[in-house]
Amino acid sequence: MTIDRKQAAPARGGLTRRGFLKGAGALAATGWVAGSAGGWVLRPKWSHAAGPIKMGIATDITGAIAPSGNANWQIAQLAVQQINDGGGILGRPIELYLEDTASDPGVAVGNVRRLIQQNDVDVVLGGITSAMREAIKNPIVRRGRTLYIYPQLYEGQECTADLYCTGPTPAQQCDELIPWLIGQGHKRFAFPSANYLWPQLLNKYARKVIEDNGGEVVFEEYYPLDQIEYSATVAKINNENVDCVFKTVIPPGTQAFLKQLHESGFSERGGHVSCVYFDDNSVNYVPAREMEGLSSCLDYFKAIDDPFSNELQAAYDAMFPDTRFLFTAGSAATGMYRGVKFYEEAVKATGGDLDRDAVSAALDTAEIAQGPGGGAKMIPGTGHCAMNMYIAVSRAGEYEVISKYDMVDPAECT
Repeated sequence: MTIDRKQAAPARGGLTRRGFLKGAGALAATGWVAGSAGGWVLRPKWSHAAGPIKMGIATDITGAIAPSGNANWQIAQLAVQQINDGGGILGRPIELYLEDTASDPGVAVGNVRRLIQQNDVDVVLGGITSAMREAIKNPIVRRGRTLYIYPQLYEGQECTADLYCTGPTPAQQCDELIPWLIGQGHKRFAFPSANYLWPQLLNKYARKVIEDNGGEVVFEEYYPLDQIEYSATVAKINNENVDCVFKTVIPPGTQAFLKQLHESGFSERGGHVSCVYFDDNSVNYVPAREMEGLSSCLDYFKAIDDPFSNELQAAYDAMFPDTRFLFTAGSAATGMYRGVKFYEEAVKATGGDLDRDAVSAALDTAEIAQGPGGGAKMIPGTGHCAMNMYIAVSRAGEYEVISKYDMVDPAECT
């Protein structure tokens, strides 16, 4: 996803700097220590003569994207604790460094530089919006010559060397979802969208899949990120007999849009809403009644019933029992976990060599046998990974999984 600085204003469920003070208490309670120059550090409970492997996490602890960002540092902490409890990576523990990207690319750049220049981390994981990725990848990959793992679902076309994407791509989200939607009888689509890169490129891909499967896009419109008045758009949806709203409006606009669409009676008349970033955390944004029946396509939902996913979810809930930041896919948390485990496998493959080029070469062909929703494998030469994908529908604020697709190819950078 991509966003601009307007998005830094708090939305429903977002955190202000005052809210961060409470978050700081949560960090301290789980062992994090404030750094002398800013940021946070989580030191391992044991040491190695060669020192720890240093892993940087850059995520939105404050601002409009905070409900997603906070889940990211939490799952990174869990993944690293599990690795360290198992003896580390080839006997070396991981030390975690955390910086707040604050839902603002301008703020993020300086904070991410601290990870590279002061903390000398071996890898950076994080960034949720694509604008954030674009802002911080140069300080990390080019100027910082450090490996970067981007965990979020996004619009595709990121082919930078030494940058690896561990979240779903448009092909992984649309190639199964859209034929399913059309098979349910929804053929007239509307694309109400936030005006930035992610919706633009996702819509371009989705339109082709819709038209190839016999559907049509009735209209495609783009709105400012902070727009909250959608009466004209909702009227157009209803007047032009749209039967499927493929929504890429994001917070803070998404709350207003879904409320107005719901109150218009769209769903009661048989209309359907689909949003590919909505997940189990969406109730932090939108009341359950306004997303009833909404469909999504992601790499993980809590309703998936496989032993590893259940154990991972239980471990997360046990480590953070009072959190309102859920472990979900649309928040990039599943991609964060996957990224940590991919990095572990890559370092093992180098025999413990932490040189960026060595780890990057190993990461290019890495596989993980287990993860949220199933295992994953990098597609060599692409910087993207194949993973299982699931279509699910919201029922009373929880998702019911409709179908599973095994090891879906990302179809990127080939």
